[in-house]
Amino acid sequence: MSHVTTHDPELDNLLGDEAINHPERYYARLRKINPILWNPRWKGWVVTGYEPVMSGFRDAERLSSDRFSGPFGAELRNAQSSSQQLLGFLSKFFVWKDPPYHTRARALVNRAFVPRNIERMRPRIQGLVRDLVKPYMDGQPFDFLSQFAFTLPVIVISEFLGVGDEAREDVRAWSEDLGAVIFVRGHDDEKLKRGEAAMRNLAALMRPIVQSRIESPRDDVLSALSQPDENGERLSEDEIIANAALMVFAGHETTMNLLANGIVAFHNFPKQWELLRANPDLARTATEEILRFDGPIRALGRWAKESFDFHGQQIEAGERVLLVQHGANRDPAAFKDPDTLDITRWPNRHAAFGQGIHTCLGAPLARLEVVEALGYLASQFRSIEVTTPKLEYNPTMVSRSLKELQVRFHAQ
Repeated sequence: MSHVTTHDPELDNLLGDEAINHPERYYARLRKINPILWNPRWKGWVVTGYEPVMSGFRDAERLSSDRFSGPFGAELRNAQSSSQQLLGFLSKFFVWKDPPYHTRARALVNRAFVPRNIERMRPRIQGLVRDLVKPYMDGQPFDFLSQFAFTLPVIVISEFLGVGDEAREDVRAWSEDLGAVIFVRGHDDEKLKRGEAAMRNLAALMRPIVQSRIESPRDDVLSALSQPDENGERLSEDEIIANAALMVFAGHETTMNLLANGIVAFHNFPKQWELLRANPDLARTATEEILRFDGPIRALGRWAKESFDFHGQQIEAGERVLLVQHGANRDPAAFKDPDTLDITRWPNRHAAFGQGIHTCLGAPLARLEVVEALGYLASQFRSIEVTTPKLEYNPTMVSRSLKELQVRFHAQ
């Protein structure tokens, strides 16, 4: 069976201007040709339809998440030797592994992400939101991305993991360099070299904290990771450090992007902000709608462990498959008026956090942060104004992240 393609070299560019800055238009064009397309430039399948994306996430038997085997592994094995420490730690990320390692590590992490531990953070998050907004009540433009969207989640996840405030700005810089590798940023030939240095620094930061939790466990996530599972097996110190580094990175990076994308969405749909102001209880459904409308992750990669028919397309063993959440969340076959922000939309079975065994473990914490932020901002400000003249997004296949976001809040 021949592959279904776009027959358009420009449309095959997953890092082109339209794909990066106007993904709703780009993925709609791909979906209109076929929701499952072969991309000769990426040498893999690009999936933009809601049903195939969701079923792809659930199909862990045939679609692998392991970045260190299959076609992704071949690329990494060709990486320069100076990046071996980075690759060694990345190979221990449980989100990049299949069972049984994934099952064991996720179960240990899940001990800390139980509802009572998440709910315990609510008062602290509420206080942080108020403190971070206070300097900008006068209506002066400010860097929302740096001063609020980054700061809130990095404090929350750092405190959750026991990382001191003094390391916050370092964590941000290191995360930026790691993100270039994890999120497959284009036009960056030095990303592996900087990623190696960032991982070395992050590991040095986390190692003494992890060692203290191994020796003296507490009721926190690192202690949960450090203890044996029900079979008496435990992660190695490097495995704990790798997954702690993953949580530091993922715990603020995606929430930062979600907050920023949400502010832009409300700027473009001001009547929805008015609706939220009039109905503060809509903060929960508003958060779900932002996740659908412009979530922080645009797509995640898999590869086929065997040949099989996938919604009418023949996927061959070893081929790459890009499951595009952003495309799925704007699929008119799944959502009425998908290009309209509607904070009353319910049910809202979006694809932002994935599905199946790899469903985002930190989703409850991210939701809590965004719900509390939206609720308070709506109670204090009658409108939101984005003052950045032209919004531009980082050129990555995986994340949906702004380069800059200047905002002015207009008080009640």
